[in-house]
Amino acid sequence: MFESPCKSISVLNAWSESQEELRETQPVSPRGTRKRVKAKKKKRKQQQQNEKRSVSAPQLCTDDADKGRPEKKYRPDEPIVRGIFQIGKKSHDVVLTETRVTWTPIQPETPTADRDVKKQEEYVELKDVFAVKVKRRRSVGQQTGGTLLGITLFQCKNKGLKLKEHAIHLSNLSADHCFKNRPKSLKVFVNPISHKKEAYRLYLDEVAPLFKLADIEADVTITKRKGHALSILKDCSLEDYDGVVCVGGDGSVAEVAHGLLLRAQMDAGRDTDSIFTPVQAALPLGIIPAGSTDVVACSVHGIRRAVTATLHIIMGHRQPVDVCSFSSMGRLLRFGFSAMFGFGGRTLALAERHRWMPPSQRREFALIKTLANLKPEDCELSFITSRGAEDQTKAERNRDGGDICEDGSWQTRQGLFLNISIMAIPCLCSMAPRGLAPNTRLNNGSMALITVGNTSRSEFIKHLKRYSSTNNQFGFSFIETHTVKAVKLRPRSQGSWADDVSEENEECDSKTVPIISSEGTYAWNIDGDLLEVPSELLIRVHPQLLTLFGADMEEAEESPVKCSCI
Repeated sequence: MFESPCKSISVLNAWSESQEELRETQPVSPRGTRKRVKAKKKKRKQQQQNEKRSVSAPQLCTDDADKGRPEKKYRPDEPIVRGIFQIGKKSHDVVLTETRVTWTPIQPETPTADRDVKKQEEYVELKDVFAVKVKRRRSVGQQTGGTLLGITLFQCKNKGLKLKEHAIHLSNLSADHCFKNRPKSLKVFVNPISHKKEAYRLYLDEVAPLFKLADIEADVTITKRKGHALSILKDCSLEDYDGVVCVGGDGSVAEVAHGLLLRAQMDAGRDTDSIFTPVQAALPLGIIPAGSTDVVACSVHGIRRAVTATLHIIMGHRQPVDVCSFSSMGRLLRFGFSAMFGFGGRTLALAERHRWMPPSQRREFALIKTLANLKPEDCELSFITSRGAEDQTKAERNRDGGDICEDGSWQTRQGLFLNISIMAIPCLCSMAPRGLAPNTRLNNGSMALITVGNTSRSEFIKHLKRYSSTNNQFGFSFIETHTVKAVKLRPRSQGSWADDVSEENEECDSKTVPIISSEGTYAWNIDGDLLEVPSELLIRVHPQLLTLFGADMEEAEESPVKCSCI
């Protein structure tokens, strides 16, 4: 039996819809006036004794006699509804407060009853509940109402970095509790060729059932080509959604993130053919990992697991992240999280030229081929260092106030570089559990600039191997790291990634001669996507420009994977 405190009418009013639902199944017993109390005192006393001896549907009451009294200040731990439930095979005293549901076993069977019962008290925080299902008994043909049998609470539980669903079966509660900041309608993009061409099956088996359980409506689009999600996001109405979800790898995530941010600039009237200050995306982005590395998903989930990612979305866990903009000749090329030039760009470019090969073989082939033909890039590198929190605060205050690059002075380096990485997020993955850029965070308002100077092939391979170990991968004399907020990179030779596979260049002295070609385009690896840039590239960081469903992780809970080819 439920007992309502009846002293906090404002709290009970918040559950008015639940009370109406309960009144459909069993009459409510309101208290009368004081005169009526005196007239029926014995009768009501007998009724209360009968109610205490039975387990029935909840009877909520309102105390009319207390209306004239000043209302007491409400406490979060004050019971809203209380009752007796059978959980498992035992009866429990269950209490609902504003923040949690608590249950303790009744009718103790040991001499140390009070002490044992206190130890056995259990509870679930309402903020960890992502779905509530009402159980009713209805007659044949009955569409609404019915006898309320009870409910099941579905809880999101932590097990390390993993999130798991857990069902708690109770009776006589309402499913009308309001959960703030949790999505109810999502736009979902699925890349069908991700996850060994089983991304859609992954969505149907592991993601969709949880969305359905949480009463989330999902508008699913299976992308048919590269750029399909981008074209939809530029034109569709976003007002009907509470978030956007991408089921795919890093390339798919980058396309959807770019689409969300580009749409925000279009809606705000920003001129993307100039150096501008972008506005934040209107909707948060959820990432269901279905790729080969999934560095963005690992950076906000700490693990490559579809159920964990789905529960982060359902629970409304939100993490603001910094985003880079990539511009050339005053025109925005795209938004992204990370970029690599030199070895990282050439390896991806070579892999893209052999897409007829299976993905894993293609990546290993490109890595071995690029290492065998290892050559430096002759570059002019300029950057503005970040002063940490001061720069971040200033950037946030002046989000609409002009070019971030004008706040500091440029430092310039010229020379030969084997690889240059610029990353706004740590880029956690199984190959680098501590991240490709462990010296940055998701939203610290800066980027990590990592430059690998010209060195021998053997020393460069030692550097690569350290990413999967606990040793410092930057502990070499030929590596520099900087915390920056803007980077400009201008190749000083007319290089072309297309010449990477030419026999002539394979015969060149890899220690001193950069690749030269007449095509004059340079391969950049932007979030695992190939971007060909004809000239200087400007990269700027924009604090907390995008919100992802997830949390800030320091290390991936993934078994370290070492590349078998080096």
